Amino acid sequence: MTRKTPAATRKPAALPAGYAGIHGGIVELLDAARQAAARSVNALMTASYWEIGRRIVEAEQKGRRRAGYGEQLMTRLSADLTERFGRGFSPDNLENMRRFFVAYPLEAISETLSRKSGEGLPIENSETVSRKFDLSELAQVFTLPWSAYVRLLSVKDEHARQFYEVEALRGGWSVRQLDRQIGSQFYERTALSKDKAAMLVKGSVAQPEDAVTPNDAIKDPYVLEFLDLKDEYSESDLEAALIQRLEDFLLELGEGFTFVGRQRRLRIDQTWYRVDLLFFHRKLRCLVIIDLKLGSLTHADVGQMGNPPAKALRSEVEFSR
Repeated sequence: MTRKTPAATRKPAALPAGYAGIHGGIVELLDAARQAAARSVNALMTASYWEIGRRIVEAEQKGRRRAGYGEQLMTRLSADLTERFGRGFSPDNLENMRRFFVAYPLEAISETLSRKSGEGLPIENSETVSRKFDLSELAQVFTLPWSAYVRLLSVKDEHARQFYEVEALRGGWSVRQLDRQIGSQFYERTALSKDKAAMLVKGSVAQPEDAVTPNDAIKDPYVLEFLDLKDEYSESDLEAALIQRLEDFLLELGEGFTFVGRQRRLRIDQTWYRVDLLFFHRKLRCLVIIDLKLGSLTHADVGQMGNPPAKALRSEVEFSR
């Protein structure tokens, strides 16, 4: 009677001849396919969001005489689109789409498409305003990922924003590299440098932490939201869970906190901000803003969280009900 060899002690099967080459080639093929799929989805997603931003702006312009029309529009759109398409249509995301259209107006898009088609002919303003673009046309214009454009929108100076966009396209920057360059004030440092060419060459060199794998590109939260795919949980899921366990959350925060609301709009000076969770501290007699973030903290997150509170220290603050 022969005794069977335990599975743990069995020797691994010998690799077929040429296996390493076949395996390596398939890995490269799938990585390239994933990257191409992510680029294609990102281009169509960005084109769709630009068009959504355009329709929001046009609707706001038609209803601008009615008080609070813009806020009502955003709130209702967010609720209805979320019910129909799932995540990705929070008031903050819709606001990003609106700002995206404002930053890339019709005239600029028409000029870019005309240049790409080789026509080079001037387009009358009336024709530009009335023209409707196919998503496939718009996808040719927006060659950076949507997450890169969201990061660019945080750059207030128009010249700086254009500089980062041009360098990101020229150097093939990942979103992480773009975020690092904006956070390190690469534009300002280049402007002050005596040798700008050398500075640009140095800045184009990617760091190890800038690398984005094909898996990362596919699992970009914006892509997952656009395709309505689940990947563990989102910031909105975390926010909803905290609200459901509000009593426990308040106990974790400590004594003196009173819950004001979620997704509240704050006006600081003449600018409106939307915050995830808003509390009032009774002893300190001040508002406390909580901005929920998943994953690693980035320069963009710090800038988004830092600007409103810093201004609030010396400004009049108002929040909408």
